[in-house]
Amino acid sequence: MTLLLPLLAFAFASLLVTAAAYAFMPSPAGDVERRLGELTGMGGGDMPASTYGEVEYKTVALNTLKRLGNFAPRSASEMSKLRQRLVAAGFRSTEALIVFFGIRLGAALGAFALFASPIVMQPNLGVALVACLLGYVIPAMGLARLAKRRQHRIRLGLPDALDLLVVSVEAGLGLDQAIQRVGAELEFAHPDLCHELKLVNLELRAGKARSEALHNLADRTGVDDLASLVAMLVQTDKFGTSVAQSLRVHSETLRTKRRQRAEEAAAKTGVKMVFPLVFCIFPAIWVVTIGPAAIKFIQVLGPMAEQ
Repeated sequence: MTLLLPLLAFAFASLLVTAAAYAFMPSPAGDVERRLGELTGMGGGDMPASTYGEVEYKTVALNTLKRLGNFAPRSASEMSKLRQRLVAAGFRSTEALIVFFGIRLGAALGAFALFASPIVMQPNLGVALVACLLGYVIPAMGLARLAKRRQHRIRLGLPDALDLLVVSVEAGLGLDQAIQRVGAELEFAHPDLCHELKLVNLELRAGKARSEALHNLADRTGVDDLASLVAMLVQTDKFGTSVAQSLRVHSETLRTKRRQRAEEAAAKTGVKMVFPLVFCIFPAIWVVTIGPAAIKFIQVLGPMAEQ
């Protein structure tokens, strides 16, 4: 066992060096794009040296992650779930899934190499395998966290967007023009929601039906409040009822739900404060209040116990 771990570490280091050399090898497509950019005047000739170096660094890093992602194991069901989660987190590029696989594989290999070598601690195969597993799982947890934060931001900005949508519709704009106006006006306050509304407007311009574009909005974000809004708009369009009145009622409902969520979070504060009080504040209070008395007690009773 003592000889197996150094052999595994040597084989892993050799594979890692080979993979790094292959990853950092310049690709022909990158050379072609660079030469085309130079010919068309968009190759960064007037770009500052620091900015150009930063762009080159990001390009090399992305190419490395893509090449690592091509070697990562994957399944069809996992790819579908990860693609949906990436879209919910705001990463809609066609290469986002390959880059994520590269990040996950690179984190797993890096964690295994770190704990299999004597840099941090004495080499241990079990610890290295556990670190490799954690490095493989943590990127997915971080992606889920990013998606939840973005959904929370969209949920918070939805009542304000609905108010502006009601005002725009009551002023005489159609629903498509009102969505376009909301996406332009609230871009600074709620950029995530406005970006999604702009995508809806682009789909409508491309010729998609309004119901299909709205359903795509609900599927991309995964926000329940937005899904209920889409269902309300589709039903209003189908039955021919007043859009402004429906939006006003739905806006009031969302504001009530947001207030109820705030009250629920405030009610949970007392329970959440129990753990820091018990484990962080109470021990310090006990040391300050009981510590001097305990020291005096030991000083007085210690000699008596020895006698």
